[in-house]
Amino acid sequence: MKREVSEDSDTLGFVSQKEIIYNRLLPYESKLDAESNEILAQIKGNIGRAVQLREIWPGVLFWTRKLSTYIRLYGRKFSKEDHVLFIKLLYELVTLPKLEISMMQGFARLLISLLKKRELLSRDDLELPWRPLYELQERILYSKTEHLGLNWFPSSVEGVLRALVKNCRPYFPESATQEMLVEWRPLLCPFDVTMQRAIGYFELFLPTTLPPHLHHRGFKLWFKDLIDLWVTVQNLPAWEMHLVGLFARLANDNIGYIDWDPYIPKIFTRILRSLNLPVGSSQTLVSRYQTNAYDISHVATWVTALLGGPGKQAQTQLSGLFNSISSFFHPSNHGRWLMKLMKLLQRLPASVVRRLHRERYRKPTWLAPVPESHRLTEQDITDFVSSMKQSVLLAMFSKTGSLDAAQALQNLALLQPELVIPPVLEKTYPAMETLTEPHQLTATLSCMIAVARSLVTGGQRFPEGPTHMLPLLMRALPGIDPNDFSKCMITFQFIATFTTLVPLVDCSSAVQERNDLTKVEKELCSASAEFEDFVLQFMDRCFALIDSSTLEQTREEMETEKTHLESLVELGLSSTFSTILTQCSTEIFQVALEKVFIFATTNIFETHVAGRMVADMCRAAAKVFLCLLYRIHTVLYIQINLIVLNDEELDKDLMWNLQLLSEVTRVDGDKLLPYSAQLVQILQLTLHLKSKQGYSLACSLLYYTLRSTALIYPIEYCSVPGGFQQPHHQHLPIKDWGRPGDLLNLAIQWHMPSEEEKSFVFNTLDLLLQNELKQLQRHVQGEQEMSRDDILQSLSIVHHCLLGAGSLLPPLRGEPVPELVHSMVQLCETNLYTGVEYDMSRQNYREVICTVIRQLLRNHLIVSSEEYHMVTWYLFDLQVINDLLHFRGSHKHEFESRWKSFSLVKKSMENRLHGSKQHIRALLIDRVMLQHELRNLTVEGCKYLTVHQNLIKDLLRLSTTTYSQVRSKAQSVLFTALGTYNFCCRDIIPRVLEYLDPTRTNVTQQQFKGALYCLLGNHNGVCLANLQYWDCIALMWPAIVRSGLCPTMYLEKPSVVRLFDDLADKIHRQFETISIDFSIPQSCLDVAMKILNSTYPKPSLSVATEEEELEGIQRQEQKNRDSVHISKPWKFEHIAIGFLSLMLRDDCCLPSRAVLFFVQSLNHDSLLVRKVAISALAGILKQLKRPRKKVSVSPYDLSEGKHADSMVSGDRPDNQWLQYNSSRLPRSQQDWDKCCFIEKTHWGYSTWPRKLMLHAPFEEQPKQGKTREEMTEREQIIYDHFSDPIFVDQLIQYLSLEDRKGKDKFSPRRFCLFKGLFRNFDDSFLPVLKPHMEQLVGDTHESKQRCVAEIISGLIRGSKHWSYSKVEKLWAMLCPILRTALSNITIETYGDWGTCIATACESRDPRKLHWLFELLMESPVNGEGGSFVDACRLYVLQGGLAQQEWRVPELLHRLLQYLEPKLTQVYKNVRERIGSVLTYIFMIDVNLPHTQPTTSPHIADFTARMLSRLKPLLESEGEIQNHVLDDNTEEQDERTQAIKLFKTVLKWLMTSAGRTFSSALPEQLQLLPLLFKIAPVENDDSFDEMKTDAKTCLSLMSQGLLYTEQIPQVLSTLQESSSWHARYTVLTYLQIMVFYNLFTFLSEPKAVSQVRALVLELLEDEQLEVREMAATTLSGFLQCNFLLMDKHMQAHFETLSKTQLPNRRRRVLGSVVDTIPSAELVRRHAGVLGLSACVLSRPYDVPTWMPQILMDLSAHLNETQPIGMTVRKTLSDFRRTHHDNWQEHKQQFTDDQLLVLTDLLVSPCYYA
Repeated sequence: MKREVSEDSDTLGFVSQKEIIYNRLLPYESKLDAESNEILAQIKGNIGRAVQLREIWPGVLFWTRKLSTYIRLYGRKFSKEDHVLFIKLLYELVTLPKLEISMMQGFARLLISLLKKRELLSRDDLELPWRPLYELQERILYSKTEHLGLNWFPSSVEGVLRALVKNCRPYFPESATQEMLVEWRPLLCPFDVTMQRAIGYFELFLPTTLPPHLHHRGFKLWFKDLIDLWVTVQNLPAWEMHLVGLFARLANDNIGYIDWDPYIPKIFTRILRSLNLPVGSSQTLVSRYQTNAYDISHVATWVTALLGGPGKQAQTQLSGLFNSISSFFHPSNHGRWLMKLMKLLQRLPASVVRRLHRERYRKPTWLAPVPESHRLTEQDITDFVSSMKQSVLLAMFSKTGSLDAAQALQNLALLQPELVIPPVLEKTYPAMETLTEPHQLTATLSCMIAVARSLVTGGQRFPEGPTHMLPLLMRALPGIDPNDFSKCMITFQFIATFTTLVPLVDCSSAVQERNDLTKVEKELCSASAEFEDFVLQFMDRCFALIDSSTLEQTREEMETEKTHLESLVELGLSSTFSTILTQCSTEIFQVALEKVFIFATTNIFETHVAGRMVADMCRAAAKVFLCLLYRIHTVLYIQINLIVLNDEELDKDLMWNLQLLSEVTRVDGDKLLPYSAQLVQILQLTLHLKSKQGYSLACSLLYYTLRSTALIYPIEYCSVPGGFQQPHHQHLPIKDWGRPGDLLNLAIQWHMPSEEEKSFVFNTLDLLLQNELKQLQRHVQGEQEMSRDDILQSLSIVHHCLLGAGSLLPPLRGEPVPELVHSMVQLCETNLYTGVEYDMSRQNYREVICTVIRQLLRNHLIVSSEEYHMVTWYLFDLQVINDLLHFRGSHKHEFESRWKSFSLVKKSMENRLHGSKQHIRALLIDRVMLQHELRNLTVEGCKYLTVHQNLIKDLLRLSTTTYSQVRSKAQSVLFTALGTYNFCCRDIIPRVLEYLDPTRTNVTQQQFKGALYCLLGNHNGVCLANLQYWDCIALMWPAIVRSGLCPTMYLEKPSVVRLFDDLADKIHRQFETISIDFSIPQSCLDVAMKILNSTYPKPSLSVATEEEELEGIQRQEQKNRDSVHISKPWKFEHIAIGFLSLMLRDDCCLPSRAVLFFVQSLNHDSLLVRKVAISALAGILKQLKRPRKKVSVSPYDLSEGKHADSMVSGDRPDNQWLQYNSSRLPRSQQDWDKCCFIEKTHWGYSTWPRKLMLHAPFEEQPKQGKTREEMTEREQIIYDHFSDPIFVDQLIQYLSLEDRKGKDKFSPRRFCLFKGLFRNFDDSFLPVLKPHMEQLVGDTHESKQRCVAEIISGLIRGSKHWSYSKVEKLWAMLCPILRTALSNITIETYGDWGTCIATACESRDPRKLHWLFELLMESPVNGEGGSFVDACRLYVLQGGLAQQEWRVPELLHRLLQYLEPKLTQVYKNVRERIGSVLTYIFMIDVNLPHTQPTTSPHIADFTARMLSRLKPLLESEGEIQNHVLDDNTEEQDERTQAIKLFKTVLKWLMTSAGRTFSSALPEQLQLLPLLFKIAPVENDDSFDEMKTDAKTCLSLMSQGLLYTEQIPQVLSTLQESSSWHARYTVLTYLQIMVFYNLFTFLSEPKAVSQVRALVLELLEDEQLEVREMAATTLSGFLQCNFLLMDKHMQAHFETLSKTQLPNRRRRVLGSVVDTIPSAELVRRHAGVLGLSACVLSRPYDVPTWMPQILMDLSAHLNETQPIGMTVRKTLSDFRRTHHDNWQEHKQQFTDDQLLVLTDLLVSPCYYA
């Protein structure tokens, strides 16, 4: 509902950006403009002033929350100028460098909602810099101090930051792309973790929505480079997912501007690979493929963007994709991969609908439109729907449920209903008839519900759609089945959905009255005569359901509670019946009304199950009310007399009548008024019944009567405004089928409480409530005795009065609690108008109830008696208190569940194609009502008044009472209250802490536990113990620790211990670093001043004066100072040290006392304390780290001026100086000083950074190795303790103890501690530690070895900035220790030593560690110490070299040269390790775009050398056995050596499969013939290492990604096989290879024909096993549509199968049987196998060609083996796979064929 702009400007003073349209439909909308302007003016004034006064907390935070609420209530109802200013201000606030995370997240979420609607602000209106966001990401996600415990970030922060960047991205300046590339290209080193980081940043930050004339400054700068990188990389590294995300976004934002055609086969091949579908018989999955698979939503977006355009290539490939995977959707298939497939099925149509909406229906915005040439045509849509249809229909019955398929069908039906709905109907009708398969019914009905709107609307595309509606409804009725609740629920949902869309009006007379009807319309009019019949049959079904649901039939006598399912069915019944009656014509309604009336009045029901259902039905037929009221009034009047009043058990008839009356009063208030006297009379009679059940029903009656008259609500929800009363010749109801509501003309009829209704409410309260309150008051004052039951009854009446009339009662009033926090801006409450004018002249019953309840509570907290009564009593009190505080007509939990169900219904029935709120009218009215309730419930920043304070004190008292049930309920009410009132937590904290005071002796155990629970908070509310304010923490944490000092506090009780644990755990989990610096930069102040000076609406506050601003600045500085000094360490134990460790931060050092405490705790008796102290001290050492000077260096000067092409990566002249070169190592002080060390491994591989910052020379740095006198107090504490031999001795003893046997690992915490010590104090502690290290390294115990490994890695990393002389001495000491360590290595410690060396070498220049590398390279495989030590040495060496990546080519060459002669190792463990080392040696040899060939070893050269050594095996004819033990001749020896070598090569191929960037290279493919020869055919149990490895290798290599140019080589290799084993294995390899490269093969017709020829050739192989495997392979290829079943192929097989067999020669008895089959038999069998493969390739359907083939096969059933056996197996498989849908499949056969088939498939009877 867009008002005219001029009208907008007149009432508001500005043109609104985009307000929430539903506010315009509220009954009090005329008051909303003034209200919103006033609130906006307050927000603008206060937020601007708070920033100007530098008051981030509470000022800015409080008012940004108000802005967030304003957006929730009014949408973006502000001018464009204000919109831009709000965004700029929040952007400045979010990027404040020292802002604490919780505030940053709050600001970020608000900024996201301001930026969400991109169309409102164009790039001309707004520009945001990208660098502050990048710095924010870098600071938080890649924090250098978080792992040391110096920063605490919540886990949600990453998601918020991503969303923030995503929404700011469209507004980055046009220069941003170039700047980003310059910033992140230097990080592109594929062997380093920075690659993931860089590509992640590219995906997140690169703008892709620049207008076409700026594309040269946008994606064209990087697209070619990144797509080439993606094409070249093969083995799914983790960063490939980010690239796919980026390409998907790019394609979607720039449809028609990029030519994707060259890449389309590659894209679809990779998508298919990424689904990880199981193929072939023996597939070994690479784990990386599972973890790094593509995100399906990216895949759907990318594919959608590729569709259309002139080429249509993407659609062809998409059809191929679904053809190849459709059989996986069949319900009999199940696996981990199914979830992905279902997600693809659901996301893809939704994505296409979004695209089509954008192209055809969305209003044009500043974003570039899709060019006409690339828009989706009708033919494109038809092709798309056709390609998906088969898969979706199969997925309807999936084991994961039909939800995904239903959503897919909903979207496909929007695109092409005529293609999608008929097949769904074909499945639905039979499912409705069958009784034996309820799952089919539920699945088909849920899919029908999804397409209901498309079906009912019909339209030009599917005009016959509506004709199915009535038959479907009639056939659905048997689904209302009392024996099957789930079927019942889906049927109710089905009927409700269809009747919501269709007016149930009999239009049959229109056929005679009008002559302008189409054929379909006439049919519909005639059919509509059945509506009345349908409604009556539906009611009969419901009555039967009710009869079978009476409590006596479904329960034991004692049980009275309903089950969850029953309440669901009850809800389904009432809502469906209510929908039907809403949509009925008056005539049908009248008939239904009589039927309900007769049913309700001629039966008496129990009130729990059946009674409720009938009452619900009566309520739905609201007009029954009039008929029933008189009858019930009379009955009750006659039945209720003095005897009944005091009866404990009431007559069933009376109860039933009461229940019926309480339900039927839920009608419109004005309908109740005429009967008000009778209702009040009944209430007076029944409210004081003795029976609890009786008075409860009377209270319900009271509640509904008051509620109906006091609330604002819509009166009708009919699908057409004004109902269906018009004559048919004017308006035909069938034209309204499925029609959306018109927002401009919704004509909602509201119930607004009239003056009479208000008077009725207050008179009823005066009459009924006042008496109860007076009675309770007299009881409290001791003037009147009341039993417990009487009090409960009175409270119940009071509570129901409060609930019924709550919306008319003004809120509680009182004085505000004096300032709990000081602020220089207003912190006021926002009061919203919700259509109620409070009548202040009347008595405010809310306040009276409050007074009475508090008096009652005080009275009863002192005098407590019988437990049961007290508990129920208190619980009642709590409900009343809760509603006193919060209830204004609706409850939050009810509102939330209604909002949830509204969203679900909206989702299931919305039309996303046309968009623009095309919802049905009932749904729109529902949404307007929710908007009214939202306003009702919004209580943002309520003033905290003394009356609230008193109630909260009472709640706290109840939270610490004796009864656990009461405590629990009271705490939950308390937490709700704490979240509602401003800053009341600060008021309550001291009161809670009183219970924990160790000096108090009168605290009971229950009070103590209650107080702890209050601190703990509930799972989603406030946690008092963790409020993010220094002053609260300074109170709270010491109190928690001190409470443990009290001897009387029941600390030995497990429940209390558990509470303390939970509390400490929650504080640790939820704690976030709190700011101590609240500074605001000038740029932020400038924006705030603009807001303060803006107009329309004018801010409510003016700019602050200079004096106020000065005061604000002083306050901010004082706050910064206070924050630094507020936290004092206290004593004790686990919780204390845990809390104290949370105080560590990176911008402020701990006090000296705290440092001393942590240092001393290193030698504490408790392991937990020691662990925390180690972490904390590592953090403290980081705080004390001395800053070092850095200088800018030009890398080209260092490379002697050698420049390279700036876009080329890899080994270049300008980065050679970085690499390890033994002839240029720094071996003297002078060389060391000259040497320019670069620690980070990625610098230099790609482009150099803009500014290369390195540490300045040694002499320019601050002095290293300070004396004790030069140290600070904190440093002296650490220095003294670590120089003390006794302290260090004790520490090393503790560190070398075992923690958990067999589970201990190298500890990064301890490593950080030692690294910090040696970094900050140089070699000061070496003399003390050296003897310990020497002693530990000599001891082979696991824990001792681990301890020395941690010290050594910390020592090596800590010596980064030592002088050359110190480093030289260090290595002189370390080398012997390391040699000893490597010789003493054990199975338990080799992992720790590997980690030690890898950690030591990480991010270190290899030239700095040349001593270490030379030591490790000293003959690692020398046999000393046995094979295990050799393997360990290699492992340790590998750990060190792998960290250095591309910078040590010389070492890699030396190592390879050393290893090559040793590849024929006998020991398996050494072979495996060598294989792994070889993988790392060749890792650097990558074939990436714009990358120079590496100077490290090349795979090609190595493979060529290996092939020449493997010649004896390649050339040998016979089978290759594992060990040859014949005469040791020269030739034989060569062959044995080759076998040994081959085993190592296999290990290398296996390890490299999952780790390198490329799958098998051309050279490695030359090994395939050898692998085929060795891999076993059958799964033999005898473990043969070589055969198993060969099989695994083949499986891994077959999954490799192939490029078109590699295909000929692979195929020629496959055709070279000699033995039948090899031919068999070739087929298994071929299956996986083709499927995993499907679209690459399909793009090469020549390759397809070669594969086809190969399979057909092997189908005629002389070996039976090969023929059978060829048939399986052929069947798979046909199934995934790689090969097509054409006439030519069928004829070929038929010809082969008719090959004449030679006459059998009569054999002489005893002669040798001829075992070799004749060539004719082989050919005939090949033909039969081919036909059988065709049959088996279609397991779930029967194509037209199949019946004939089955007939052909049946002719061969009794032929000689193996032909007969093949036919039998095929027929058996056919029967198994087609059994489920045989009724459908048999339609394809003629009667004769069916006869033959039945004979074949049904086993002959044994007795026949």
